Amino acid sequence: MAKNNDFYLTQEGLTELQAELDDLKNNKRKAVATSLKEAKEFGDLSENTDWDDAKSRQLFIEGRISELENILKRAKVIAGGASDEVAVGSTVDVQLEDDKHTFKIVGSTEANPDAGKISHESPIGKALMGKKVGEHAQVQIPAGSITYKILKVK
Repeated sequence: MAKNNDFYLTQEGLTELQAELDDLKNNKRKAVATSLKEAKEFGDLSENTDWDDAKSRQLFIEGRISELENILKRAKVIAGGASDEVAVGSTVDVQLEDDKHTFKIVGSTEANPDAGKISHESPIGKALMGKKVGEHAQVQIPAGSITYKILKVK
């Protein structure tokens, strides 16, 4: 089992983070260095908003690079889809009353509810983990609870 400080990623998520890191290191870092050089040529840096903006972008980029390197160093790639039981990496079709939804269970780093990717650590993710087709997953929400029926696990 992975340690608590590991990051669960699908292969797709790993590829996306590696591409983002590559872009930050090879494109964005160079662009901000050029912006800093140009801003410095304007002289007095104390009231130079271009310099301040470029420094802020540089700090953000370097922080994101550090964060991504840390995630990728401790990434645990999960395959999913090989079991009839909901796990990280599974795609799950569920029914909530008359509505059907599809969720992909991912690690917290990849979670994007708008795209149907929910973290295994979220309330819905926790409720679905370990369930099989035909079983029900009850999720506590502020207004009470809702129950999803598992229709399909892939």
